[in-house]
Amino acid sequence: MSYVELYERGILKKRKEELNKLLKKCHLCPRKCLVNRLQDEKGFCGAGKRTAVSSYNLHFGEEPPISGYRGSGTIFFTHCNLRCCFCQNYPISQLGNGQEVEISQLATMMVKLQKLGAHNINFVTPTHFVPQIVEALELAAGEGLNIPLVYNSGGYDSVETFKLLDGIVDIYMPDAKYSNSQSAQTYSRAADYFEVNKKALLEMHRQVGDLKMDKEGIAQQGLLIRHLVMPEDIVGSRGVLEFIAKNISQNTYMSIMAQYHPAHLAFEFPELSRRISKTEYDAVLKMADELGLERGWRQTF
Repeated sequence: MSYVELYERGILKKRKEELNKLLKKCHLCPRKCLVNRLQDEKGFCGAGKRTAVSSYNLHFGEEPPISGYRGSGTIFFTHCNLRCCFCQNYPISQLGNGQEVEISQLATMMVKLQKLGAHNINFVTPTHFVPQIVEALELAAGEGLNIPLVYNSGGYDSVETFKLLDGIVDIYMPDAKYSNSQSAQTYSRAADYFEVNKKALLEMHRQVGDLKMDKEGIAQQGLLIRHLVMPEDIVGSRGVLEFIAKNISQNTYMSIMAQYHPAHLAFEFPELSRRISKTEYDAVLKMADELGLERGWRQTF
């Protein structure tokens, strides 16, 4: 059942109301800050009542089934529920660059991107604005929005929130950053990242299954997981890949990324103060092959 059907049956409105309840004592994400965001109180992520957007545009730099040949209709949200010291988008995620928009403006962005030819609407870092997104989606669906929705997150998400997105999100595109809890705490202030991420990945896959594409190779539904290879394997890549292969699906499409470079506060940590080597990247690719994770995208040096 798609979000268009949910809109037509009035279910989208009910989901919006249920999600808004989570804002009163905010527990949209695993942080469970319990601040009253309906009164514009702000928790760990820095978001209040109103949605904040950094930019929206057609994006051609995502994985091929997402960007396609017409572009992915990306909406970049301000703030984040992680504090990755190496974040390449830290002005948006941690410094709060962007501007607050009304729900109607967010809906207009979605419809405009569809009119520009976007293959999908790609919500980038949406975790802390899920209720506002669904409220805007109700308006946008009423104006004819009908292309797939992509939930593009850091992977630190709540199953409770995801269950209210069942049937709404078509494509989940999360990170699977860490299996090493100490590193998750040191570099992203989320010691429980792996436990949270595992539950989230299982729920995403339950909802949408493996990635499915149309005859042109454009993603229509399913799960696509990103994993960023880091220097000295500080993230514990094998643990991440083993979990996916053994508990999600060996048919999972993996984007194994090599583009790490020191940014933001990374230079405060000697181990993060350099790019990865080809040897380090190839070692992770070998792990994926050994585990039968052969679908997806790999980068070259």
